[in-house]
Amino acid sequence: MPRVRPSVMKRYVLTLMTAIALAGVAPQSARAALPPLIPRAVLFGNPVKTLPTISPDGKRLAYLAPDAHGVLAIWVRTVGKSDDRVVASDPVRPIRNVVWQPDSRHVLYEQDKNGDENFHVFRADILTKRSPVDLTPYPGVRAGIDSIDPKFPTVALIDMNKRDKTVFDVYRVGLTDGASTLDTQNPGNVQGWVADNTLQIRAGLVQNADGSYTIIVRDAPKGPWRTLASYPADDGFVSPQAFSPDGSALYVTAAAGANAAQLLRYDLKTGSPTVVTADPTYDVGGVLVDAKSRNVIAANITRERSDWQALDPSYGSDFTALKLLHPGDMAFTSTSADGRKIIVSYLVDDGPVSFYAYDRDTKKGTFLFTSRPELSKYTLAHMKPIAYTARDGTTIHGYLTLPVGVEPKNLPMIEFVHGGPWGRDSWGYSAYPQWLANRGYAVLQPNFRGSTGYGKEFLNKGDRQWAGTMHTDLLDAKAWAVAQGYADPTRVAIMGGSYGGYATLAALAFSPDAFACGVDIVGPSNLNTLLASIPPYWATARAQFSRRMGDSVDFLNSQSPLFKAGKIQAPLLIGQGAHDPRVNIRESDQIVAAMRKGNKPVEYVVFPDEGHGFARPENNRRFNAAAEAFLAKYLGGRAEPAGPDESITAFLK
Repeated sequence: MPRVRPSVMKRYVLTLMTAIALAGVAPQSARAALPPLIPRAVLFGNPVKTLPTISPDGKRLAYLAPDAHGVLAIWVRTVGKSDDRVVASDPVRPIRNVVWQPDSRHVLYEQDKNGDENFHVFRADILTKRSPVDLTPYPGVRAGIDSIDPKFPTVALIDMNKRDKTVFDVYRVGLTDGASTLDTQNPGNVQGWVADNTLQIRAGLVQNADGSYTIIVRDAPKGPWRTLASYPADDGFVSPQAFSPDGSALYVTAAAGANAAQLLRYDLKTGSPTVVTADPTYDVGGVLVDAKSRNVIAANITRERSDWQALDPSYGSDFTALKLLHPGDMAFTSTSADGRKIIVSYLVDDGPVSFYAYDRDTKKGTFLFTSRPELSKYTLAHMKPIAYTARDGTTIHGYLTLPVGVEPKNLPMIEFVHGGPWGRDSWGYSAYPQWLANRGYAVLQPNFRGSTGYGKEFLNKGDRQWAGTMHTDLLDAKAWAVAQGYADPTRVAIMGGSYGGYATLAALAFSPDAFACGVDIVGPSNLNTLLASIPPYWATARAQFSRRMGDSVDFLNSQSPLFKAGKIQAPLLIGQGAHDPRVNIRESDQIVAAMRKGNKPVEYVVFPDEGHGFARPENNRRFNAAAEAFLAKYLGGRAEPAGPDESITAFLK
């Protein structure tokens, strides 16, 4: 499950946020042909530098990098100089985001404790050594940055469930004195808000009790709300993106009257939508907005790979120059307030992410850094888009990563299942398939039905199918890999986190002969207890779970691996964070107890300082070392011996 905030840019879904890995013992001839082992420290330790963000005035760069204690912190440097310095840090937990305040002197970030996801918003002064200030110092409250705008340098809009734990109101927070004033009260059903270009909340996304969506708008900050558009539940997910520069129109991605989500421009007076761009099969994802003009200048569609379509002719030459700047798929991380300087990342499948600063005036880019430069010393594998036909004739897309240096035949294989399930795997470098391929495994990542990005028909085929056709899609993925000659049918493992963890448990419980072993990270085992323990602020998304998972106790029990635990035969490794607010530790506790009662082979690792996934690199490495040893025993492949700081003895439960 991705970090859930009351933003229309994020969905209330389960996503993969964990560290998973493998190893094993392969035949000596195959082992000799593989490239050198990539150390876990290189793959799963801290990046050297990552997520650069340009200040509004274009003069400074903020980024994340380890501090003197080896914990990710916020650093700042002046563009063109080497005056890098830490401006915000946490002694234990990595900081994973940074946003510039409009004054270009302060940065904002969100931080929780031990993975509890009650994020607070902090403000750090980059010119002094004062400790960061907590702008939302309310115990048990979750806060998130909703909107900031260079035109309004002294305020930010921050979402908080301070008044009511089940919903998020918007507060107008002073960035000089920290004063907080309720700006927009949630009527009780709004999932996320959208501010216009005068920093006023003027749109909200509502999910109704039947799973349908409604977009509400208002013409003035304190004016009455009215319905702009409604979408039946079958239309899938809806996401308001941005207002037009003058505030007279709202851009929305939705599959209204089409199979795949289109980018629509709604006239707020008439309520009429105009199609801006669309693809018949693949959903339009996010948009890029010019920081100065506030025009929507590009839209993203991820097919086999990510692609940006320029919508503003004045940006045509920029996109041409950007595509020539570096190989790979582009993403935009930040821009200066005048829109002239843009920070761009490039994702390739066989190397680390590279970051560039692009100047629109000169049409030239300046290399900043790669996230993990040490990876360049090693041989990485390519990721290949694939497709196969499920047993009912549905086409399933996905990605296959094959180990370098060995013939791709009869290999041990890992079926690596993404979280969500309302998400998808995409092309490009990821530590997990690269790690597994380096250890000698083929890695198959199927975007099973219910995955997003492939249109609403494909999404809806996953409704109420967690242990049904979504499960058989994974069995069919294995069958395809075996039929193609890639995989040895007796040496296939399944693993994943969050929904991928559930899929692992379900595969071993409902099809006990299909996989040689499994690795589950923070996966739910009982769908009824999962829904009973979800965070209170997911109340507005409850209809989504009911529609897409099921809404009766008996049906959810029938889809729950816990009640089939006695059928499990394959060895299982489970990882869990003690403070997980999404998949409560009870989900792992109860299936471990059931398996041990039946003398089933299960190993259980619990980290006391983690939540939904493992944020601390040291915990990633500990669990991954355990996974390598586990899979070396049951599957085959290479293994890096566990280091002295990678023991899990203290975390076994």
